[in-house]
Amino acid sequence: MKRKFVTNLALLLLVNLLVKPFWVFGIDRSIQLTVGEGAYGMYFALFNLSLILNIVLDIGITNYNNRNISQHQFLLSKHFSNLVALKFVLAVVYAIITFTIALIIGYRGAQLTMLIVLVFNQFLVSFILYLRSNITALQKFKTDSLMSVVDRVLMIGICSALLWGNITETEFQIEWFVYAQTVSYLATTILGLVVLCGHIDKLRISLDYIFSRAILKQSFPYALLILLMAFYNRIDSIMIERLLPGGEHDAGIYAQGFRVLDAATMFAFLFAGLLLPIFSYMIKTKEHVGQIVRLSIMLLIVPALILSFSCFFFRHEIINLLYHHNDHYSSNIFGILILGFIPIATTYIFGTLLTANGSMRQLNTMAAIAMAINIGLNLILIPQLQATGAAFVSLTTQLFAALAQVFIAIRVFKFKINKPQVLKFGLFIVIIFVMGLYIAYNKSNFPIKWHYVMAIYIILCVILATIFRIFQPKGLYKIIKYNEQNQVE
Repeated sequence: MKRKFVTNLALLLLVNLLVKPFWVFGIDRSIQLTVGEGAYGMYFALFNLSLILNIVLDIGITNYNNRNISQHQFLLSKHFSNLVALKFVLAVVYAIITFTIALIIGYRGAQLTMLIVLVFNQFLVSFILYLRSNITALQKFKTDSLMSVVDRVLMIGICSALLWGNITETEFQIEWFVYAQTVSYLATTILGLVVLCGHIDKLRISLDYIFSRAILKQSFPYALLILLMAFYNRIDSIMIERLLPGGEHDAGIYAQGFRVLDAATMFAFLFAGLLLPIFSYMIKTKEHVGQIVRLSIMLLIVPALILSFSCFFFRHEIINLLYHHNDHYSSNIFGILILGFIPIATTYIFGTLLTANGSMRQLNTMAAIAMAINIGLNLILIPQLQATGAAFVSLTTQLFAALAQVFIAIRVFKFKINKPQVLKFGLFIVIIFVMGLYIAYNKSNFPIKWHYVMAIYIILCVILATIFRIFQPKGLYKIIKYNEQNQVE
């Protein structure tokens, strides 16, 4: 079982490492460079509007289904019919809510046309995740790992042909990007249905009201948390586009910095997916979670610190490399946003721990306050500081959410604070920050190119973390060991 777990984890990480960075920095970035900040900014705002509310499409169905079918595979046919019907009902509710909000905040014409396709795409994404929950419940882990990137591979192929294949006489249009997503998601949906068809006896779409109501009632606190977090993570670009004259251009600039943060967050999300069953298993068996929390900090927050500081101190060079301009407006937004990866990484540890513990009331209270902070500060700062103000608000909100979750976890689990370890960790942060400041102010004096200087800075940070004994990659073995125990259970 342990070998199976490690093999499937390695495959999942490998396929995502091969595909998703190229998607983010090869295709998505190239499309923005081709269509311009204005067109991409409008797409980015509409995409985030469709994404914020996509929890309405699921309401915890996927997680419920994964647990239930894993334990009772013979129920697949019966539950598939009921849950598919429920997802179609939720899709109608999601579409009504999304378009109502879009009309209230002033979207019209071509914007609504694009939003229609984006809403359909979100439904397909949600349906794919549901299909994958059945595939993993059937222990088809390798199939699921490949399914996790099929849509991206197809989009890479379609968009590459449209961008560089000289198959059209007109310049690439942002609408083509949206349609490419639709085709890729449809193909992936069909593939998922083909994989499952041999395990489903008869497909009769029927809605069981009692069954559906029980699922919705059980999953509501989790769905509410995801919805609130989606608001304070994704509403920035919408408010930039709506509050500023010509705001689509500023939203496009904001998207440039957000793209790198989003790429980093993808892999933190995979790590959190590994932690959730571990924490759930340990809490169930009344084991103390302190050791795994410390290991998680070493494995996730220390790299997050090094990555964020490196990108911050070399923000102008990175933006110039990615987007071929030395715009201080864009690079400063990126520098502020990437620092948010540190509290986001913290949230993926402590938020996951509290979710595994079922501390939903505390988490939802925290998320509601964070959403209020985010929207309130954005209303004040965006008109004054444009997208830079939104970046400051994003960082402030993420810091509040992370610190709140750490505080809640300390109270709930009664963690004892190791003061020497905290002081050592704080000293490490101060040293690498001061070292980064020195390098940033003197990098033009170095006789080598900036990316070599950045690499040296990263290596020095890693060496320092090792000397301070706050970064121990071998700790991953202990996390795998705990997960293997959970798999056996």
